[in-house]
Amino acid sequence: MGWLGPEEWQAVALSLRVSLVATLASLPLGLFVAYALARWRFPGRELLNGLVHLPLILPPVVTGYLLLLAFGPAAPAGRLLEALGLAVAFRWTGAALAAAVMAFPLMVRAMRLSIEAIDPRLEEAAATLGASRLRVFATVTLPLALPGVLAGAILAFAKAMGEFGATITFVANIPGETRTLASAVYTFLQVPGGEGAALRLVAVSVALALAALAASEALARRAARRVQGA
Repeated sequence: MGWLGPEEWQAVALSLRVSLVATLASLPLGLFVAYALARWRFPGRELLNGLVHLPLILPPVVTGYLLLLAFGPAAPAGRLLEALGLAVAFRWTGAALAAAVMAFPLMVRAMRLSIEAIDPRLEEAAATLGASRLRVFATVTLPLALPGVLAGAILAFAKAMGEFGATITFVANIPGETRTLASAVYTFLQVPGGEGAALRLVAVSVALALAALAASEALARRAARRVQGA
């Protein structure tokens, strides 16, 4: 990929960093929420489900603006994070936060469907043998749901790679700090003669997205075969 210039490489590298951090940081919470929605019945369950999927419905710019209101320099949470040395507004960490919020619904949905496909009787059988809930989850539920968990993580990574609206609203478009692949494409399209660089980055985006979708579909098929054979 020597045909990418230094500025283009910088955007691709930052996007990979942001997407990886966003995916890994949200993975534990995503798995917990997916399991809760798939297996538990509790007051407020539908509200939680709605909140999880809200970023899919809201315009990304609105999500970014809400993040700015919640974690911006003037917000209490933003000032607290800055005092702790964890400022996110107009930082690459803020881009990771925005990407995680936008990708979270896709991650949870894939994981939830995978868990719901598991026969609850398998978990009940393990519980009757004296296994604790945590042990049942670790030895029965998680191994069977693992392809779906991985598929959800891959989809979230791909979504984070392409995130634009929430990111640019929350952390702006700062070269080397918050200019991800998507915002770099936007920037190059605003500059005379930048179409070539934009097209190269579009090609990278398409290649990464197709690879992620292919991997996700393969894992989903594997999960279906695994559950059917259980």
